[in-house]
Amino acid sequence: MRLNNNKSIGESAEDLAARFLRKLGYSIIAKNFRTKIGELDIIAKDKHTICFVEVKCRSNLSCGLPQEAVTDFKRHNISRTALFYLKKNKLLDVDARFDVVGINLDEGKCELFKNAFELDSRYSY
Repeated sequence: MRLNNNKSIGESAEDLAARFLRKLGYSIIAKNFRTKIGELDIIAKDKHTICFVEVKCRSNLSCGLPQEAVTDFKRHNISRTALFYLKKNKLLDVDARFDVVGINLDEGKCELFKNAFELDSRYSY
């Protein structure tokens, strides 16, 4: 994958992930949703389910698979931010899940992990 000099690697990876998700039938609601709490890379809809998608990429696999970089700390922040988004938009009664798109930049390969993790148990509706 050749990166555009005007974009960061993260932005390019998120653009690639959004195109990948669209091909799978997802509709993109928002990218880079930011609050004081945290950031959500992509918010999408898969049929009737709101999906909070974390995008992780690696230029090579020497440091492990991209999806392995979604740490407990990251899941905690994603959970908090997703719950804020659902409450703010009065969507607490809608099905929601957390997905991860792992991208191997060397191969230009994307992989989707549906239901990659559950809502952090410290939070509830």
